[in-house]
Amino acid sequence: MLFIEIKQLKARGLNPSQIARQLKISRPTVYEYLSMSYEEAQAWVLGLNQRVKKLDAYEEWLVAWLKEFPHLSAAQIKDWLLERFPELKVGDSTVRLYVAQLREKYQIPKQKFTRQYEAVPELPMGQQLQVDWGETKQKTPDGRLIKLYMICFVLARSRQKYMYWLDRPFQITDVIEGHERAFHYFGGRTEEIVYDQDRLIAVDENAGDLILTQVFQDYVNERQFRVVLCRKADPETKGKIENVVKYIKQNFADSRIYVNLENWNERALAWLERTGNHGFMKALKKDPKKYLPLKNNT
Repeated sequence: MLFIEIKQLKARGLNPSQIARQLKISRPTVYEYLSMSYEEAQAWVLGLNQRVKKLDAYEEWLVAWLKEFPHLSAAQIKDWLLERFPELKVGDSTVRLYVAQLREKYQIPKQKFTRQYEAVPELPMGQQLQVDWGETKQKTPDGRLIKLYMICFVLARSRQKYMYWLDRPFQITDVIEGHERAFHYFGGRTEEIVYDQDRLIAVDENAGDLILTQVFQDYVNERQFRVVLCRKADPETKGKIENVVKYIKQNFADSRIYVNLENWNERALAWLERTGNHGFMKALKKDPKKYLPLKNNT
């Protein structure tokens, strides 16, 4: 039936992109069918149905997730699979293709998010750490919504990430605790740290001189790093961390069920190792000398 519909729409003058949008299928599928005869299409579909795929054993899980959360990306699906089935070995392209096939098979179109990317100049290793805050609302097992707060960190050169969550707004002591956890996770600290002009750390900026809250100024003096404040949504200064906050919200936090704060932070660390810092860890194993230890190690 799909073959017939595609041929009929083509005969009416629609191009492959228009056909794909109308039938909610991918353009490669449209091109594949257009290149076939009816007999070839029958044989091709029969072959797809008979071929055993690596993810067939997980099809019920994937379909259930896609039906409840149709906006999920293939990357999120892979992360959820690895969280539930840590012994599974599967590549990104395998998951992406399988999820696309399931969307077509069960007619589950993906809801699109618009993401913006900014070009930010590279900095020397160990020079800069970027920090930002974020909030999300998560469902609990009994269906309630709870508001969570996070502080996020990213090393400007290596893109290694860290996050720390609370179930209440951050206070200055919590900010310092988050920094200490991040320094421990990274194995050191950088020469400078970039922030928004947050009321927790900054009181005022007088004639170009930065005035920090006393508690945070004492902490900066103790740890001896340079503070850089910038405007909100300033991609030239802190575009990397803003993208990290979006990534954490859209990949880790999105549609994930909250049980308690300790469990949430444990799952956040597991996600960082499994997904969030996967590219960094892969590059580090390939070339250990590429990422030198941070300066001023704690």
